[in-house]
Amino acid sequence: MYEINYKFVSMEKVAVIVAGGNGSRMNTALPKQFLLINGKPVLYYTINTFLKAYDDLTMILVLPEEFISAGQEIIDAFFDYKRIKITAGGTTRFHSVQNGLKLITEESIIFVHDGVRCLLSTDLIQRCYEAAIAFGSAIPVINSKDSVRIITEEGNDPLDRNHIKLVQTPQTFHSKVLLPAFKIDYKDKFTDEATVVEAFGLKVNLIEGEENNIKITKPIDLTFAEKILSEGENS
Repeated sequence: MYEINYKFVSMEKVAVIVAGGNGSRMNTALPKQFLLINGKPVLYYTINTFLKAYDDLTMILVLPEEFISAGQEIIDAFFDYKRIKITAGGTTRFHSVQNGLKLITEESIIFVHDGVRCLLSTDLIQRCYEAAIAFGSAIPVINSKDSVRIITEEGNDPLDRNHIKLVQTPQTFHSKVLLPAFKIDYKDKFTDEATVVEAFGLKVNLIEGEENNIKITKPIDLTFAEKILSEGENS
């Protein structure tokens, strides 16, 4: 395991919230990050949790260009605009994250998070920060509860699910790791920040994620999120 072993000192904290998705799987013209849960947009809950995690955390919100004004309305209605910047997304997740990282100029711990993972806790954010300070990176994962198979040329084969991890966000890195990694050329295999950092030649550090930290992609996910938030969890 690649270790940087930074000393436990307070560092700048920047959350890059990637919210560039559309509403295709929701069967709605409105991107899912702007759909309402208990009267507030999905994106509100994500932003709120990060800002509560650390008083000195700042945020870069990456949005589709045509929805930047909608994002600004959320900020104006609920948050301290001085802590949040907005920039336009790119053609892929890689390029959207790259656009957000361009606004980071100081040494920092960087959280990259899916805007529609609105049920994460402040505890997860803080554990990611502490692990990134110690090891240079923190990738939250959870165990697979289902049986898993891999498709092969001959058909398919079972995999040992005890060796399978489901990857979440916030994927968290020291800026000395993430910023140079995102200067390499884009490849189709870059599905998240961990794959980019690994292509740059570094190993990543896994930490325990959270079962509730789901990605809102389908209508049933909204129902689940509404139930969790109504019960007061992660709110």
